Amino acid sequence: MLRTENPNKKKFVFVLLKNFSMISFASCIEPLRLANQYSPIDHYEWKLFSEDGQPVRCSNGTLISVDSKLTGIDLSSTIIVCGGIKIHDAVTRPILNWLRRESRRASNIGAVCTASHVLAKAGLLEGRQATIHWENQDSFIEEFENTTLTKSVFTVDGNRMTTAGGIASIDLMLRLIAEDHGQDLANTVADQLIYSSIRTDRDILRLSTPTRIGVRHPKLSSVIHKMEENIEYPVSPSILAKEEGMSTRQLERLFRRYLNRSPKKYYMELRLQKARNLLMQTEMSIINVALACGFSSPSHFSKCYRAQYNTTPYRERGSHFRNSAEN
Repeated sequence: MLRTENPNKKKFVFVLLKNFSMISFASCIEPLRLANQYSPIDHYEWKLFSEDGQPVRCSNGTLISVDSKLTGIDLSSTIIVCGGIKIHDAVTRPILNWLRRESRRASNIGAVCTASHVLAKAGLLEGRQATIHWENQDSFIEEFENTTLTKSVFTVDGNRMTTAGGIASIDLMLRLIAEDHGQDLANTVADQLIYSSIRTDRDILRLSTPTRIGVRHPKLSSVIHKMEENIEYPVSPSILAKEEGMSTRQLERLFRRYLNRSPKKYYMELRLQKARNLLMQTEMSIINVALACGFSSPSHFSKCYRAQYNTTPYRERGSHFRNSAEN
């Protein structure tokens, strides 16, 4: 049966950055394909762009061909920038300039996985809400103070759309399909993807730490949450215990029972994990990383970091950037 040509197809341009995430990209494009397949006419069409028009290698090593280098696009097109690992290495002046120019022409611009960093770098998320992969949230907050970062699986703020990576792109695309052509078609696409729980922009991108590590005690969960929210200015375990109506000894026993470590040690691990993220993902000075993670002394920070990771912050950062350059 011949399909009727649709002159009003919605157009997407996917910009593939170096080391983009295959699963995030596929989670964008497959719902569009299925929406076409299960409709009497094609509703969507898309093109793949790269900076120079050459194939792009994604984070799993697969080389993907594209349709074009960065060029002018149709006024009604929606741009989706696809990021992945080593996002700082993927940010180039030509890409930033192209995004700024096309932002005055494109009806919508989105970013999946870590590409929110690129949109923010281009100044396209100023005064907006956005989301990004949870692993990159610390560095994003430090670098882009004028963007409100959410913990949602996806965020839509006007004509800007961002997703947190992984299969969160499916949820965004299902929302767009529902808005364009109704919930029934979106549900059909979800069924074809064996996607049984469609999430909204109110769903969070990551399980809470207590849930992820299997803590069911409400007071302990509350203390852990407060620790996560107070990294730059740590709160003493005695104060945390008092706020939960228990003694410091009781809090110690809860941490030993559920996490096999003291509150102090657990808190230190949280702070050092954030420090490691900032060292790997930003150009912040070592002293500023230390201050952002609650260390007033660089020497104390270095000592604690070495005890946790068996290397110093300076060596960790140097090794990371050497490896990035080699790859």
